[in-house]
Amino acid sequence: MAGLFDLSGKVALVTGANTGIGQGIALALAAAGADIAAAGRSPADDTVRRVRELGRRGENFAANLASVGAVQPLIDAVLGAYGRIDILVNNAGIIRRADAVDFTEEDWDAVMDTNLKTLFFLCQGVGRHMIARGNGKIINIASMLTFQGGIRVPSYTASKSGVGGLTKLLANEWAAKGVQVNAIAPGYIATNNTAALQSDEARNRQIMERIPAGRWGDPADIGGAAVFLASAASDYVQGHILAVDGGWLAR
Repeated sequence: MAGLFDLSGKVALVTGANTGIGQGIALALAAAGADIAAAGRSPADDTVRRVRELGRRGENFAANLASVGAVQPLIDAVLGAYGRIDILVNNAGIIRRADAVDFTEEDWDAVMDTNLKTLFFLCQGVGRHMIARGNGKIINIASMLTFQGGIRVPSYTASKSGVGGLTKLLANEWAAKGVQVNAIAPGYIATNNTAALQSDEARNRQIMERIPAGRWGDPADIGGAAVFLASAASDYVQGHILAVDGGWLAR
């Protein structure tokens, strides 16, 4: 059974791997045996160091994923360095907050370009490589707002709803070609991005009261789900959005 989760010899391209959920995923994949290509605007030096300490190869790849123009150069660079991409994790993303009546076109476009447009073209570019080889795993990072509306984050909600739809569409098209496309929808995870919420006593209490598990998630919780979706254990899982939320959506 352990062999089903073994990623030895696999190469994983993880975007936004410098901190938080992206780092947790990269380290979990490396612990399962994968080599890691860490891509993003900020160097993932700590992640790469820790991947290497696990005995796996880790390299940084600079890519400003706010623009689709960064996609093909990134793919070419990773293929040039590693020779293959077996796993793609689309984790990079941004969020902008404002009331819907005040939300600007600039903030709309910035979020949609990074969270949805670039994600699609990364799937497309890496997907071509995977289809040609007859196998591959793509894991998109969705959100609880793939299922819910939220407030004051219209472009983020729209983008993450789009991620869910694209995940299903790509699974429909590529399942018979040996490529599994799935998504993870994280709940409230304790990272630098959520530090303000954690330190807000009232808001933190409201969040905790809503989570049946009674705690914030850890990036490692997302990492375990990513190993499953990246491994042979999930070969018959297609177009699924796996909520890792401590029971938030069940409440």
